[in-house]
Amino acid sequence: MNSGNCAENQKYRMSFSVGGLMLNESLAIAQAYRPGEAWACARERLLAQGASSLPKLASQTRALREVYDRIGHLSNAERRYLSAEADRAEQQAVMWLAICRTYRFVYEFAVEVINERYQSWRLDLGHEVFDRFLADKAECDPNLAALSLSTAGKLRQVLFRILREAGLRSVEGRIQPIWLSGHMRRLIEESNPADLRIFPGNGG
Repeated sequence: MNSGNCAENQKYRMSFSVGGLMLNESLAIAQAYRPGEAWACARERLLAQGASSLPKLASQTRALREVYDRIGHLSNAERRYLSAEADRAEQQAVMWLAICRTYRFVYEFAVEVINERYQSWRLDLGHEVFDRFLADKAECDPNLAALSLSTAGKLRQVLFRILREAGLRSVEGRIQPIWLSGHMRRLIEESNPADLRIFPGNGG
């Protein structure tokens, strides 16, 4: 990783820390999603509809707003696949895809750390790997450099939870490949073939 090549004004959005993969909430929102609709309008509509599949809607506004944004990073075809066709493992994979597209920090971690380590058979993924990656990225983003140790620890905890819930990291802390069906692979290739790199075992 070469932290010397910093993009100008590079800043990372770190709001993935509000929760994990949040698959059940994501499925409910994917079915109710309307492209181009602002979250504020969607929230009122879901409240009016009674949205029983979204527990504690009023008290989880921030988390559900993040989920709504993640769903918005999927194509119409990917959303339909998530809602109606994918099995549980592929639903997890679709939401991992959505998270990576929403948060550049997670995308770069997936490509620059997880994929690179998998390609070279260094399958252990411990806390120190995340800490080193965060320190490298902090050289480009002053907001990351200013994070407290406790906040950095929370970010690591949530990201590792997402990895576990998506099936990418075992309970022993090792990288696990995700095998995509031909259908899902084609959907990703139609949107952006480079996104296959976030799935170890599927991209170069």
